[in-house]
Amino acid sequence: MIADPKSDAITRNFAGQWLSLRELAAVQTSAPNFDENLRQSFRRETELLFSTIVHDDRPIVDLLDADYTFVDERLARHYGIPNVHGSYFRRVALDEASPRRGLLGHGSMLTATSVATRTSPVVRGKWILENLLGTPAPIPPPGTDTNLEKDPEAVKTTSLRQRLEAHRSSPACASCHKIMDPIGLALENFDLVGTWRERDGGTPIDASGQLVDGTQLGSPGDLRRALLNRRDAFVTTATERLLTYALGRPVQYADMPVVRAIVRRAAASQYRFSAIVLGIVESAPFQMKRKK
Repeated sequence: MIADPKSDAITRNFAGQWLSLRELAAVQTSAPNFDENLRQSFRRETELLFSTIVHDDRPIVDLLDADYTFVDERLARHYGIPNVHGSYFRRVALDEASPRRGLLGHGSMLTATSVATRTSPVVRGKWILENLLGTPAPIPPPGTDTNLEKDPEAVKTTSLRQRLEAHRSSPACASCHKIMDPIGLALENFDLVGTWRERDGGTPIDASGQLVDGTQLGSPGDLRRALLNRRDAFVTTATERLLTYALGRPVQYADMPVVRAIVRRAAASQYRFSAIVLGIVESAPFQMKRKK
């Protein structure tokens, strides 16, 4: 079933929705180095990674830490990867220190989780919590002012991190931001379209932070390793999303024992994609699905 060319639909439809690839079409950004070719290359890179995991039956956790990616010349130049020429995509190896390993280094996710004029650690943190860890982000209290650009002079003289820290000085804001901000700030070396940078304006990037469980972060690599240490949560989230796609309805509380059973069985094969699909196909919710 996975080998059938028709399975490419799961990349276009499922990955397009889960990994926010559809949202790229509507992205508007002030980044001067962004153009339509780069928009298309961002999407294609992530599609090719997901498609490789499907067709090569790789562990789904490769989405977090693949030691390779796919680039054409335009994207390679954007990422600073040398010796790539031409408009066709090819697979390139990434070493352990590369910030481009897995989804956290993909321009698709980094651009879709920015706003038009800057990065958004809050949106990036929220996206990772919800889409990779399956944890609903806290809802801001009613009446909370979330505008970090209301003082034009402060924008000129402070970094985004400094403005976020001032925002978190309010106890009402701190309760939410202490969960999301450290995750997003770990990715601050990536600008609003995923270009690697060392400074935010005139201020050196400070990507340090601490997760609520005490895990120290200081770079995209630290965040990637923190997610890998929580791979059960990631695989559970991926399985929930795949089951939703297969059933054509949201996963409900009564479905969660099935999800957990699929994840436990898939662990024996290091969470290979086929093991998750087989578990879904053999599950009672899928086999008893009503035809409309």
